[in-house]
Amino acid sequence: MEVFSKSDIGLVRSQNQDDCRFSVVSPSTAWAVVCDGMGGANGGNVASASAVELISEQIEQLYDETLTKDQLATLLTDIVRRANSHLFDISIAEPQLEGMGTTCELVFVKDRTVHVVHVGDSRTYSIRGGKIKQLTEDHSVVQEMVKRGELTPEQAQNHPNKNIITRALGIRPDVTLDYIEANFTYGDVILSCSDGLTNCVTNGDIVKTVHENRGESLVNTLVEKAKEGGGQDNITVTVIY
Repeated sequence: MEVFSKSDIGLVRSQNQDDCRFSVVSPSTAWAVVCDGMGGANGGNVASASAVELISEQIEQLYDETLTKDQLATLLTDIVRRANSHLFDISIAEPQLEGMGTTCELVFVKDRTVHVVHVGDSRTYSIRGGKIKQLTEDHSVVQEMVKRGELTPEQAQNHPNKNIITRALGIRPDVTLDYIEANFTYGDVILSCSDGLTNCVTNGDIVKTVHENRGESLVNTLVEKAKEGGGQDNITVTVIY
């Protein structure tokens, strides 16, 4: 199993408020976390970096290969909840960081199962045999409008309120997380990314790029395509094979 990752400031922002980390635990086990921070000049940086650091440390300390699938699911969701509490406590203790928060995609692939803990509008996809499936659902105002039938998915793509999210880590003492399980087979590509990619690169272009590239070339090419599409935001991409 392999993991590749790249994070880029993009073409417009003055700093990169995304953060990511990953590890290959064994030939059949790997994980990655992507966070897209927000909240003032420094808040976004602190939120994403702190969440990634805590989540990474907790996985390294607490993961045990003997865990059942259900136990692993519980561990991963508990870890992300701890990250939420940690960020909230920081924002209370340091007034200049009040209101900071971050999205979170924690993806853990073990054997034939993909575990995803998701909050915000970063996304995780499964790409198999020329088809792409979005495993996560955006926690955003625009996604709620799509669910109510007020917007089509095509209209949502360029809606002016597209980046207003309804859930994030660190905003409140408690957070509602989405936990998703999916099947993993040899040849699948699991892609997690911040919205800096998906706002600028279509699903079709993502699939095409996945089939034409591997490894470092794949994540580098996806980032470059996001820049070609405008690069208005920070861009972070991780892929697990």
